[in-house]
Amino acid sequence: MESYDVCIVGGGLIGLAVGRALAERRPGLAVLIVEKEERVGAHQSGHNSGVIHSGLYYRPGSLKARLAVTGAKALYELCTERGIPHRRSGKLVIASDRSQIPALEELERRGRANGLESLRRLEATEIPDIEPEASGVAALRVPSAGVVDFSRVADELAADLIAQGGTLRLGHAVRRIRSADGMLEIVAGDGSFRSRFLVNCAGLQSDRVAALAGIEPAVRIVPFRGEYYTMAGGPKVNSLIYPVPDPRFPFLGVHFTHRIDGSVEVGPNAIVSLGREHYRGARPNWADVAETLRYRGFQKLAAANLWAGVRELVNSRSRRLYTRLAQKLVPALQSEHLRPGGVGIRAQAVDRAGMLVDDFVIERTANSIHVLNAPSPGATACMAIGRFVAAQFESDV
Repeated sequence: MESYDVCIVGGGLIGLAVGRALAERRPGLAVLIVEKEERVGAHQSGHNSGVIHSGLYYRPGSLKARLAVTGAKALYELCTERGIPHRRSGKLVIASDRSQIPALEELERRGRANGLESLRRLEATEIPDIEPEASGVAALRVPSAGVVDFSRVADELAADLIAQGGTLRLGHAVRRIRSADGMLEIVAGDGSFRSRFLVNCAGLQSDRVAALAGIEPAVRIVPFRGEYYTMAGGPKVNSLIYPVPDPRFPFLGVHFTHRIDGSVEVGPNAIVSLGREHYRGARPNWADVAETLRYRGFQKLAAANLWAGVRELVNSRSRRLYTRLAQKLVPALQSEHLRPGGVGIRAQAVDRAGMLVDDFVIERTANSIHVLNAPSPGATACMAIGRFVAAQFESDV
């Protein structure tokens, strides 16, 4: 049976970044990544809008704030060094009515506290200077936001890991984890591996992998489905246009993204998904749905946010209503300008009290680390998360 120093479960951006960071810090360390899909970055890493977030939204001092800011910097450096196409296009966060001004001011305060440079408040008359088709009563200009193809980033991180002597096993879904003679035995795919330490970066399956390792996490993954539209004609969008987010939820609202390939996406919404991998064209996974419905934390969440959930579901079923949401930012948009686009599934941790967990959650045991909540800005922060997790093993491996 093959033996390793560290086995990482999950070949998405975060798992790959952890493996790369470990190999960099400790040359000669035997690092294994097992991934259940036949390619890296198959889920959240490859089903997102490609936005490089700046660190604007997050509570100062939180793990999200610290790792998003340093992660974005590291990501831009990697893209420049390796020639990965990217664009620091900037972002407008627009208040569509006066009631949102206090929240916009709070975003500016958070951004400055998190070290963002060159933030600029715009009056209504200044918005068209940046985005001629956009409209609002005020806005915040965030120059450091940008876009990239995160699938390309994942491929680059995987190549680095292998070049540094790491091992990547695709098509290896973890089926069992047990302790044996002071080691961990991981059964994945048709193979078995022994490892001194385990890092769980399984994203949508992270709570299940934790359970396989004998951990009872304080949170459970509830999958939220985000549906995008792609613009076909219509008003011109130059960069990124976002609404002021609802502070009650860790979702950023329907927004416009001028992607790295030149297309413009509108979305996503956020509805409870009929499965952890319920992408467009896939069948619902009713076992996943039943598991979510049985979770007491989700029951509390649903009871407290029933009407918000119903409203989001109704909007997702009507292109006209979806367009109306987007028109708050770009009034000239019409429903005929929208074509069905991609779908992403957000691995959102919910605690037992029914609260959507806002910050990253990374739990440590004697011989394992579990990344249990790292949705957006997880892709942006992946390299910083990788270094953060790798540092936890400094005295152990």
